[in-house]
Amino acid sequence: MSSVLKIADETEKAICAVICRSGGIRAREIADLLSLDRKTVNRILYSSPLLHEICWQDRDYCWHGIIRQDRPHSGLQEYTGYYGLVKEFTALSEEAWLQRMVEGCTNIGRNLNDTRGLMHSFRDCRTQMLRLFDDLRNMLGERCLGWEIAFELRLKQARHVRIYADVLVITEDKVFSLEFKMKDKIDPDEVCQSAKYSPYLEIIFGPGYDIIPALVLTGASELFEFARIGREDGVVPVCSGDMLFNVFDEYLKFLTP
Repeated sequence: MSSVLKIADETEKAICAVICRSGGIRAREIADLLSLDRKTVNRILYSSPLLHEICWQDRDYCWHGIIRQDRPHSGLQEYTGYYGLVKEFTALSEEAWLQRMVEGCTNIGRNLNDTRGLMHSFRDCRTQMLRLFDDLRNMLGERCLGWEIAFELRLKQARHVRIYADVLVITEDKVFSLEFKMKDKIDPDEVCQSAKYSPYLEIIFGPGYDIIPALVLTGASELFEFARIGREDGVVPVCSGDMLFNVFDEYLKFLTP
């Protein structure tokens, strides 16, 4: 990635953060706050596909964020099959949760064709997450019940942006982006897939959050390791469902003496 592109990405993140933390703000005010040229701000506002998805402009030329960069992240439900606090998710029966998922996926235009076992994969994903939160409650108490959880994040209307995240778990300062596969072997392409949305999620959630992608293989057991992202230097944690708590401990350190 070129340095120019990196700078553009950082500027885009900063602009999005200012908008999504305000109650409405004009381009001139954004430029002043960030010490940027107004033309630069306008260029990014009108050319960024992602900002067009999560921000809007009113008749007074003020920009607003649909997803607030604050806890809870109001507006996130507009892009997900299911969104809520962990305590709400764990209290739902399977059928009640699945009904919410189907309704939410319909609202965001998610294809619900079940010929490839989509509903089974939804149920499997729910089972793995319930097991995770049982483990986490035993390890760090009720704290995790106040976290947020989102299933089936979809940002797909923009021409150049396609973000399909299976599950997001949002803690106080981290977003775990979990890619689920009903397999028992690591596929390098799926490792790359699990990491590819991180730059976009960094823009959506802002500078107060670290984005942590992970690949979860629900057909495996007792698996936890790190896999290289293609030819890059970065790695992604890969685990089985029964070892998913290790991914959270790796970054939250609740098992460290």
